[in-house]
Amino acid sequence: MTTRTSPSVLLVLAVAAGLATKFALGLLYGSIPPLPAPAGLTFLVLGLVEAGIAVVLYRRIQRRPGARPVDALAAARAVALAKASALAGALVGGAWCGVLAHVLPRRAEVAAAAQDTTAAIVGIVGAAVLVGAALALEWCCRTPDDPEHPVPDDRR
Repeated sequence: MTTRTSPSVLLVLAVAAGLATKFALGLLYGSIPPLPAPAGLTFLVLGLVEAGIAVVLYRRIQRRPGARPVDALAAARAVALAKASALAGALVGGAWCGVLAHVLPRRAEVAAAAQDTTAAIVGIVGAAVLVGAALALEWCCRTPDDPEHPVPDDRR
């Protein structure tokens, strides 16, 4: 397996996206249409699907009774999906945080900001679920320890 996705990379990506979004909204907020409240549900659904995939693959990789073995290519595809999803979730989650940072202080003054606050919260929750599920899927695709073939100390 390639190196694991670093939480610090995800954090830096989220902060950069949040700052860029906050800056852009500061310039353009009056000219964009209201954000639909269910806009973040897509990432929530993707996260739930990915969590289901993680559970199934984990059971298969751990060779639980009744589970079919996992094809190496399928595991590699799952890891690629997990890495891409973690990065996308961090990027979109950071952008939603930027939206929330812009609209939260204005929600009492601007009616659209109150509606956009709900959309931002839904988006943040959806992105967080996707990132969590992606990291779980990546963790589940680790190679199980094989007691018959121990890894030499210099290769750990």
